[in-house]
Amino acid sequence: MRIGTKTIGEGSPVFIIAEAGVNHNGDMALAHKLIDAAADAGADAVKFQTFTPEELVSEVAPQAAYQIANTGKKESQIDMLRGLVLPHEEHVALKKYAESKGLVFLSTPFSIPDADFLETLGIVAYKIPSGEVTNTSFLAHVAKKGKSILLSTGMSMLEEVREAIQTLKDNGARDIAIFHCTSMYPTPPEHINLRAMQTLAKEFGLPTGLSDHSEGTAISIAAAGLGAKLIEKHYTLSRAMPGPDHKASLEPGELKEMIVAIRAVEAALGSPEKKPVGGEIDTARVARKSVVARRDIKAGNLLSLEDVYIVRPGTGIPPKHEAEVVGKTAKSDIARGTPLQWNMLS
Repeated sequence: MRIGTKTIGEGSPVFIIAEAGVNHNGDMALAHKLIDAAADAGADAVKFQTFTPEELVSEVAPQAAYQIANTGKKESQIDMLRGLVLPHEEHVALKKYAESKGLVFLSTPFSIPDADFLETLGIVAYKIPSGEVTNTSFLAHVAKKGKSILLSTGMSMLEEVREAIQTLKDNGARDIAIFHCTSMYPTPPEHINLRAMQTLAKEFGLPTGLSDHSEGTAISIAAAGLGAKLIEKHYTLSRAMPGPDHKASLEPGELKEMIVAIRAVEAALGSPEKKPVGGEIDTARVARKSVVARRDIKAGNLLSLEDVYIVRPGTGIPPKHEAEVVGKTAKSDIARGTPLQWNMLS
């Protein structure tokens, strides 16, 4: 599948989404700085969240436990969100700025009106958050827009994921990618279950990756090693900033280090064929051994075990043929230390 100019799937680089989310704290200047940080780190895309608080939660909806813990403040969820929202009109400049930095601009809508607004921006793909996996009418509405779908699956059973994907397909979605995800912020390593990412890939045959809410970079790097086709990771300008998601986010330098490491891992995965590569050919000449003349051997002499030994370099007859060398006749004088070649013997 494609997202903008990027191809996602087997044989393509891992598609890395720098998840700014709400870490701009409702401040456009911070949002622009987050875009700068994503571009500097080498991300493929930057992603925000598009929501209208009144369309997302009711007045009485409580905060999640992690939101209280991370903000140090207990309030209604809607009051918290009102301090984190970016007005619709600000998205236009945000998208333009991200694209000027070479990034794919993505945003997660949390309601049908928000999805419809993003459509007016010409967004190239829709990210479906984990909380909407069971929201059939929302899934159907977004699918009908005909854009690529990135589906997060936190909190979901496999059957719920299957139903969501079927709903998307039934309503016209053709390009779908799946994120394995654990909706804890931060997620302890023992609750990440990276093997479930492989289960999703096998079960649905779709590009699959990880939306990573763990601390640090190790889990995302490991996911790349296990075959993730997409990685999404929260980042912030500083974990010391107030807000619900900063503590589970990377700082800019860490984001850059993670992306460098992921690129190294995908390069290291290479080919499944086991054979010498590159400089190994030269190394083999030095590091491997061969059958070598232990002493000067005159022309016409029959070779005995006392005439040869197995030492470096590896440019002569391989050691496995030592027994075949014994009893051969030297065609000409062979100097001590010479790696033996078959054309020297008869």
